[in-house]
Amino acid sequence: MNERPEESNKGPAADSLLPIDEHIEEGQDAEGRKVRHRGIYLLPNLFTTANLFAGFYSIVSAINGNLDVAAATVFVAMVLDSLDGRVARLTNTQSAFGAEYDSLSDMVAFGLAPAILAFEWALGSMGKVGWMVAFVYVAGAALRLARFNTQIGKADKRFFIGLASPAAAGVVAGTVWAFNDFGIQGSNISSLVALLVAAAGMLMVSNIKYYSFKDLDLKGRVPFVAILVVVLLFAVVFSDPPRILLLIFLAYAISGPVQYLLQWRRKRAG
Repeated sequence: MNERPEESNKGPAADSLLPIDEHIEEGQDAEGRKVRHRGIYLLPNLFTTANLFAGFYSIVSAINGNLDVAAATVFVAMVLDSLDGRVARLTNTQSAFGAEYDSLSDMVAFGLAPAILAFEWALGSMGKVGWMVAFVYVAGAALRLARFNTQIGKADKRFFIGLASPAAAGVVAGTVWAFNDFGIQGSNISSLVALLVAAAGMLMVSNIKYYSFKDLDLKGRVPFVAILVVVLLFAVVFSDPPRILLLIFLAYAISGPVQYLLQWRRKRAG
């Protein structure tokens, strides 16, 4: 009964009422002792916020009929998504808050945005079947991100289990961008688009392994010719972004099932 009023408000219940700028996160120091960090890191979360905005802008553009802009913005979101994690690692500003915020942003940019884009371009002409296919993709992205979060630190970093949501978004957005740029109406190939969108959604929740490229050493020295290859790659992509990006992401999406079938045949032959 001698507890002072200002002390009685401290503890977990009080922490749950803190405003966002007073976010407290528990961690460990170099000696393994539990420490509490107040606030959030600004730099990596700025990139994550930009990723979230790109996804939102893509949705608004798709609804307004600006399909090429909506598709291109999905690819902008991919660049921003790749930067936030790298910036966090380079500046040693990783946090549980940042990881969760990144997943929520990815859900908008690579789950909702591509599904709405495909629905506005082609799937809407199919009625209930169209929005059901779009929902299959959205659900696949949500399940893929949830499973990825539970496997952090446990799975082999060299491989993704299931098609990564940015890659699936690249297939869907690239298809809309490339075919719409040709002047093809999505309603004329709605069945094909539905199969593609549903397949992308199913691949995200599959157990098929995809190479993650996370074991590439980007900090080490490379031959001079490697820079020339990178310059050539940029030149090829920018010569025809809709078609080249679609081919790249389609090839990556197909590579998983192809490797799976090859391994299955080797096991049967052995």
